[in-house]
Amino acid sequence: MVFRMKDFASCLIDWQRTHGRHDLPWQGADAYRVWLSEIMLQQTQVATVIPYYQRFVSSFPDIMALAAATEEQVLAHWSGLGYYARGRNLHRAAQIIDEKYLGEFPREFEQIIELPGIGRSTAAAICALAYHERRAILDGNVKRVLARYCGIEGWAGNKTVEEKLWQQAELLLPAKKSPRPAGERVRGGFNSDIAIYTQSLMDMGATVCTRSRPKCAICPVQADCIALLTDRVAELPTPRPRKAVPEKFTTFLLLMHSNDILLERRPGSGIWGGLWCPPQVETESEVAEYLQSNGIKVSERIYLSKFTHTFTHFKLHITPILIRVAHKPLHAQQAGSVWLDVQEALQAAIPTPVRKVLQKLS
Repeated sequence: MVFRMKDFASCLIDWQRTHGRHDLPWQGADAYRVWLSEIMLQQTQVATVIPYYQRFVSSFPDIMALAAATEEQVLAHWSGLGYYARGRNLHRAAQIIDEKYLGEFPREFEQIIELPGIGRSTAAAICALAYHERRAILDGNVKRVLARYCGIEGWAGNKTVEEKLWQQAELLLPAKKSPRPAGERVRGGFNSDIAIYTQSLMDMGATVCTRSRPKCAICPVQADCIALLTDRVAELPTPRPRKAVPEKFTTFLLLMHSNDILLERRPGSGIWGGLWCPPQVETESEVAEYLQSNGIKVSERIYLSKFTHTFTHFKLHITPILIRVAHKPLHAQQAGSVWLDVQEALQAAIPTPVRKVLQKLS
């Protein structure tokens, strides 16, 4: 099949003007806010991101403010979004921009893609949405749209398949600016076809060409969609090959003195890097050893309900044990440990499972 590039792009642009989303808080914003939204939206849905985005820009209204913040302050605002490496990379990138570009977000694609946490698609989205450059994007939603429209089989994580998707993403870009209807007001802050087209791809994947129950009847490019024409909408895109999900176990030691709880800062790399967590042991049999080695005298021990937290690549089964202590042990004086009131701890940079437990304690 020969893809009619102009038809695909113009259909999506027309659809976006009438049916796309125009009230997202980062639409029509500067490169900093577009960048922030793109990083937050990785692996996270729009409805979840919006309140985090609004709090973040309220505290860090520009790159210089973000660069001047501590990593802990940044992660505290990120707490609950998950994938915390994104927050750390965002902070490091802001410091680089502050030092290398005097706080001004770089304009060149090659400069943007060198920043921590920014890949090809994110850099292209910033260039298209903020600077109106003709760049192709390929995030998760766009991969699904193109896999169906172009009939591309195979898991998108495969390099060969991904390259086919990139080729189509480049080919289907609007060739040039198309005429805007007379008297039309620019909506959502967009004033170029490439920005409108880029947003239309994102919106199509999020609202029409969804993973399950896609709304093919209202799709603006249904007439040329290979997946629809060959009755393979449910089969495309090809899902990731299924593997057994590894399962891990940990025990949270919720050491409390009055209303204060002991938290330890995790190492910068690995699970929950840089965040504050209660002490952890891998098995319940290690609890007594931990208490003894740290000179902790227990006045009460309560086993709370076990629960499971699911990561991208494994499941973590968590056993929380509430341990009331007669006095604060010397362990708390070690670097990287702190006693905090539970309400104060809830405002710190803590991962979602810890937040759930503390909310129950409060």
